[in-house]
Amino acid sequence: MAAAGSLVACGSLPAPPTSVAVPAGEVKGTAVTHTAASARGVMDNAALVLPARATGTGIYAGPLRDAPRTGGAPVPVVVFLHGSSGLGLKAIGEWQRWLAGLGVASVAPDSFALPDRITYKSPVSKAVYEQVHALRLSEVALALQALRQQPWADTSRLVLAGTSEGAAAVARHDGTGFAGRIIYSWSCEDNYFVQAHRSVLPPGQPVLNVMSSTDVYFSPTNAWLGNPAAKGHCGDALRDHKNASIVLIPGAPHTLLNLPPARHATAGFLRDVLKLE
Repeated sequence: MAAAGSLVACGSLPAPPTSVAVPAGEVKGTAVTHTAASARGVMDNAALVLPARATGTGIYAGPLRDAPRTGGAPVPVVVFLHGSSGLGLKAIGEWQRWLAGLGVASVAPDSFALPDRITYKSPVSKAVYEQVHALRLSEVALALQALRQQPWADTSRLVLAGTSEGAAAVARHDGTGFAGRIIYSWSCEDNYFVQAHRSVLPPGQPVLNVMSSTDVYFSPTNAWLGNPAAKGHCGDALRDHKNASIVLIPGAPHTLLNLPPARHATAGFLRDVLKLE
């Protein structure tokens, strides 16, 4: 794992493209605020993976609503905010099972519990993105509330993580209730995806940022990024942060949770922050 306040990368950052070809975006759905019913569904439908230590038997993988009565000990938990494609992304389940192998539970709230939830194909207007970001940020509080009611959750050892759309909410959360944060595939910069990045990253809270050096959306290789000064990672937002690491993976895809460098950095971060045995 990289040292605190460090940036790890191989090779130089890519140069911004010289020509701009902006694809046509698309918006579907209209709902942008959770109802009482969808707020319950966000966590009832949440993808939960419990390690054997929590269950007292074996790994549990399924919705939170069907979680077994545990005979084990409370364990640390990662709250994971999925990206714009939702929980159907196979990589999320694989990543959660990998965490269970480290002795860490994980729960991924289901943002699509909201009927007619707004979705998009980028790029769309910043106003649309901001509605989505507000929706996603509201789901952090729902997750914290649900975890306080779970006997298997050691709520003194929580980490907030997310990827892409979900990672923007992770960066904007004030960090209350969490020991650290992991930001995958979001650069914490002003660009087409936000009115302003509005990251809230207190220097006392550990942060890990994992990015592709050629991220299709948030690196300088994106012709319609909307910020010619962008670096494609959270370095500027974390400039004065003494307990942060940034890992750049050359040529990686946007979904990079399970790549060896990402897993290596994540495992080291969690061992340090959650005091894993």
